[in-house]
Amino acid sequence: MDLGSSTQYSDQQIIEFLRLNSSERRRSEDQLFSRYVYFVREGMSKHGLSEDEAFSAYSDSVLSAIEKIANLNFEGRSSLKTWLFQIFHNKCVDLVRKKTTNKSSVYRTESISDLLFQISDSARSVVQNLVDKTDWNLLRSRMNQLGENCRQLLGLWSENYSDKEIASIMEYKTADVVKTSRLRCLEKLRQLYNEP
Repeated sequence: MDLGSSTQYSDQQIIEFLRLNSSERRRSEDQLFSRYVYFVREGMSKHGLSEDEAFSAYSDSVLSAIEKIANLNFEGRSSLKTWLFQIFHNKCVDLVRKKTTNKSSVYRTESISDLLFQISDSARSVVQNLVDKTDWNLLRSRMNQLGENCRQLLGLWSENYSDKEIASIMEYKTADVVKTSRLRCLEKLRQLYNEP
């Protein structure tokens, strides 16, 4: 079935392609992401989130929806749009709660660099060198466990290439697709860090 690169899938086709892990899956993911990206503005206006916060909530929502659809957890009791918006709304509410309750203090951590200022200069350089070496070795090890695309994308991002530049270099359709892919890669990396 040749659908051509400009074909817009129906919601039902997107769901089918995500469930089938077919060659059309990536295009389906891209179309799902771009179809409802205007939710970001709603998150900003309705929940008072910054653009980055709303975009992050939206990206998380799409990734969650893709996973649930692929695992056959979307039952179709509502439209894809309504279901995705509910996931997005819940993620926005969680963000607002996290920002406005006393529980948010649990998420505030002291950075190692802040703690280093509390010890003497000579000890600080020894500790900093150990931390740097350990961090780099661990990061290198975890990065090697990622796929080549993720390694290249995160490498370019760490060198301060913009999403638009990365899209051009790696031949992604748009900067938004790069941002979503980067979030996926960072999530994989985070999961690898959490493994024993």
